[in-house]
Amino acid sequence: MHRLIALFALIAFASPTALIAEESLLAQVETVAPTVDGKVLEWRRYFHEHPELSNREFNTSKTIEEALRGMGMEVWTDIAHTGVVGILHGGKPGPVVAVRADIDALPVEEVNDLPFKSVARGEYRGADTGVMHACGHDTHIAIGLGTAAIFAELRDQVPGTIMFIFQPAEEGAPEGEEGGAYLMLKEGLFERMKPDAIYGLHVWSAGNAGEISYRSGPLMASADGFQIDIYGRQTHASRPWGGIDPIVTAAQVVMGLQTIASRQVNVTKAPSVVSVGRINGGIRGNIIPDHVEMLGTVRAFDPDMREDIKRRVEHTAKTIAESQGARAEIKWEFGYPVTINEPALTERSVTVLNRVVGAEHVSVSDLVTGAEDFSFFQQQVPGFYFFLGATPVGQDATTAPSNHSPMFFVDESTLPVGLKALAGLVADRLENP
Repeated sequence: MHRLIALFALIAFASPTALIAEESLLAQVETVAPTVDGKVLEWRRYFHEHPELSNREFNTSKTIEEALRGMGMEVWTDIAHTGVVGILHGGKPGPVVAVRADIDALPVEEVNDLPFKSVARGEYRGADTGVMHACGHDTHIAIGLGTAAIFAELRDQVPGTIMFIFQPAEEGAPEGEEGGAYLMLKEGLFERMKPDAIYGLHVWSAGNAGEISYRSGPLMASADGFQIDIYGRQTHASRPWGGIDPIVTAAQVVMGLQTIASRQVNVTKAPSVVSVGRINGGIRGNIIPDHVEMLGTVRAFDPDMREDIKRRVEHTAKTIAESQGARAEIKWEFGYPVTINEPALTERSVTVLNRVVGAEHVSVSDLVTGAEDFSFFQQQVPGFYFFLGATPVGQDATTAPSNHSPMFFVDESTLPVGLKALAGLVADRLENP
């Protein structure tokens, strides 16, 4: 009897910290997350009001650095120009898990009427422009810092190490510069410390606030740009036989390129897109020029198909030009690889998402032809990337202004959901490697 009384007394007077230590790390995260929500909102509004363009995120990175140092973290700076990485060493041995948040804004002038509306200006391609977090990277920073704050609070209970990667230039480095995830890896980030898994999220207007969507395997497309120069021979337009018409040749090339996705590659394996977005040539209606420039993009969801399409674009352009007596030269600008969610990690992640936000709020995404440089990290380690809805509940998300629009709007009620989701995924991976 005396032992039983002593046991009840121990439970009655145990501290909350002692009791929470007996819970799983995921359960502890769910308890602590609501206490961080206010700070996440504050961070989001600050970064929204003070956006900076790619590779120019000087104040942004400094603010992130100060926040991480305030949490008692080891901090690495000046990675890929303005990248910041916070390292949290847990109180127990375990794996290394990474969280990635992109930090750059876009050359877009905001039109939303918000108390924290951006009025920032910047320079893009030599021109003065408005600057706005029109793709929601301000929310990614805030959720990333909020996740860091949760685990800083639970540091002694963390089994392993967490890398908080705040990555610049996801929207693309300025012309003539390198940046983004590619440059972080090129400069040796994962040689310095390589995670066992990496997680990331993206807010988007195509979903309602609080809704999460994902896809196992390919999620977002690779994105490559091409320039095709068609060289003919100039002549008077009244005597086309006196030269070689690069305009007609370019028109035939455009039509030929459309047969690649529709007739040449296996559409049952994965979809693809080959588009020409610009044709420029000639200065007068009565002069056939000697040169036409074409710019376009290729999107693919299979890495092998991506390479195959490249070969077919070159072959199609060159052979059509040769058939007309013209000449074609092709230049490539290789962009982001396919964003591929590792299937086993995805299956595990969905179980966690169903728990922390409710299965009714988690769904499978369609393939997305946009591109994301999170894919470079996924080429090195297993990764899971998901979408977080941003459009107010009750509003038709299919008609909401899209990401990159000057009217892009994030319903802030989605922030706590994103925080619980991201922190929950990290907790589960740490505790169950």
